[in-house]
Amino acid sequence: MNLVIDASVAAKWFLADSPGEDDAERALAILAGTVACEHVLHQPPHFVAEVAAVLSRLKPDQVQRDIADLLAIRFEQGNSSEIYATAISMAIRYGQHVFDTLYHATAIRSPDAMLVTADRRYFLKAGAAGRICLLSDFEGAGA
Repeated sequence: MNLVIDASVAAKWFLADSPGEDDAERALAILAGTVACEHVLHQPPHFVAEVAAVLSRLKPDQVQRDIADLLAIRFEQGNSSEIYATAISMAIRYGQHVFDTLYHATAIRSPDAMLVTADRRYFLKAGAAGRICLLSDFEGAGA
């Protein structure tokens, strides 16, 4: 299964033990499926930087190790002009930040890919574009 996960999902891999971290078990199932080669991740160029920004704020004592672990996970990086054009168009159409629409555009421009997000606000604004699923609703192989 081809997936794009945004930072709201990836951060849960490292925050799963934190109180109130909803759907962490689903996020961890996606990670397990990725490690088992059930999923192929297609990520935009800023993916690691965005996860690092979140973890630097929430887990400053462990962020170096967590990012090293994240970088050990295999993923394809989407960096085409078509992805950027789609992301910019979506950002304007839906009034969303380009960093958010880059994840979505990567899913749209990657073969049979689906964006999985825990960002309900973004989902409600841009879900009409398709190829997006809330983490709480994700039932893919391995999850």
